[in-house]
Amino acid sequence: MIVRMNHLDLLCVVSDREATLERLRDLGVVHLDLASAAGASVAAARSDAEDAEKAVRAIRKARRELAAGGAPSATHSSSVADVLKLAEGMETAKNSADELSRTIATYEPYGDFDPELARRLLEKGIDLSSVAELPDPLPPKRLSAMKADLAALERTAADDKVALASCDDAAIMASCPGLSDRIAFAAAEELMSQCGEIAYISGWIPAVKTGLLREEAAKSGWGLLVRDPVEGEVPPTLVEPPKFFRPMKALFAGLGIAPAYTESDVSVPFMCYFALFFAMLVGDGAYGAIFLVGTLLARKKLPRSWFILLTTFSLSTVVWGLLSNTWFGAQIPWCRDWPTVKWLGDVTYHNMMLLCFTIGASHLMLARIWNGTCRLPDSTAIAEFGWAGVLLFMYLVTNSIVGIFPGIPSWGYWVFGVALVCVFGFSVKPSELRTRGAELGMLPLNVMSALGDIISYVRLFAVGLASVKVAENFNNMATGLVSGENALWLNALMSVAMVAILVVGHGLNLAMAALSILVHAVRLNTLEFSNHKGVSWAGYQFRPFRKFNT
Repeated sequence: MIVRMNHLDLLCVVSDREATLERLRDLGVVHLDLASAAGASVAAARSDAEDAEKAVRAIRKARRELAAGGAPSATHSSSVADVLKLAEGMETAKNSADELSRTIATYEPYGDFDPELARRLLEKGIDLSSVAELPDPLPPKRLSAMKADLAALERTAADDKVALASCDDAAIMASCPGLSDRIAFAAAEELMSQCGEIAYISGWIPAVKTGLLREEAAKSGWGLLVRDPVEGEVPPTLVEPPKFFRPMKALFAGLGIAPAYTESDVSVPFMCYFALFFAMLVGDGAYGAIFLVGTLLARKKLPRSWFILLTTFSLSTVVWGLLSNTWFGAQIPWCRDWPTVKWLGDVTYHNMMLLCFTIGASHLMLARIWNGTCRLPDSTAIAEFGWAGVLLFMYLVTNSIVGIFPGIPSWGYWVFGVALVCVFGFSVKPSELRTRGAELGMLPLNVMSALGDIISYVRLFAVGLASVKVAENFNNMATGLVSGENALWLNALMSVAMVAILVVGHGLNLAMAALSILVHAVRLNTLEFSNHKGVSWAGYQFRPFRKFNT
């Protein structure tokens, strides 16, 4: 569900404004529009945070560049200013060395002569062309002196790089939450306005937390005005799914999306269908096992929500591998006669496409039936149930087009007819015809687009099949290297090449499968399903004012 929000106005005496903000931060239940603050103190705090990030990047870049020769471990802690000074000195030395290298390349063909002596002789009118060919203009120094300067610059850059690599980036990273807290506090101070001896600030608070704030207000002597949102106000969105589906909040945060405050929490169907899409798009039980092992190994480093999500999605992929008998693009012989394996593996691919269209129809019809149930007893609920009927008919049409069904059954036309009457008759109320009547003109296009929405779910089959075929081709490429006709030493050499091809090939295929999840599994939930459910993802997340390390 989406938690109900209350608008909050908090008042305190000016002398207590800093203590009030500190206590408000400790409570961690009030959302403030910190992003809108852009004063001098906020800018200074943000500049310090950016400098810290630059320092960490410089240290890690130096370590990467020294990795081949064995990068030194962190041996001493340095301030951000010291690290940035080192990084600046190193870059200056490198740039000067590059410029000097170009100069040396220009004058090197003329040899190592003394340009000052040549300049004096030329000024006295002595012709040196018969002795040596001189450049025009003359170099600033002897070639040997320039090379010595170049070596010194390169040593300086190398020494600075080693010094950078030995700086303690972990200590700087540890200060980042403190810098973030400083930015947030400076922004909150800027948002707190003043009128005479009274300071005040506005924000949003979950309705269930207002009691806690009232208790603190009574202790601290604050004034509170708590009210429901009014028309035109846009509260932040706080999603609170059922306990098992609560990790979806982490996925929404990772994707940077949130439903609008007035929309629905779709966490439960999102997670259920996302797990199914994940399994079908990866399409290989062995890949799912790799994801699962990686998740288990990273358990201590992963946040709990992400650990639960990745475990769920990995297990669903392993289950799909069992149902389809697909393991690294190959099959286990004794599983080939399983009913599910035979059904999913039909040579016409009709069963797989039927499954995809069925998943799509159920996904979209769920959205419409959900809408209708929520709108009861309003008459527009009838239109939503009508849309479910339209989707059912388009499901029959889709399967007929690709040859899965021999044709559309007669009852399908009755369903479609009744559904159209419901959609056209109840989408817009008679009292709204003046303001929303134009929407009726778009309904035919929307009805036809429902066909495309269901067809789009075939991507689950197409992408999953492509992943399996790529794996099969890498397997064939690798196993074809070893032959009984080859010499023993050649087969040994080919075995090494075979392992390399399998590791690289399946690694690339695994990476492509992960990318397809981000593209297709997210799209089917946030576009096709959400369009039918009426979720625009136009909201912004509830982010309480609190310390970052809590």
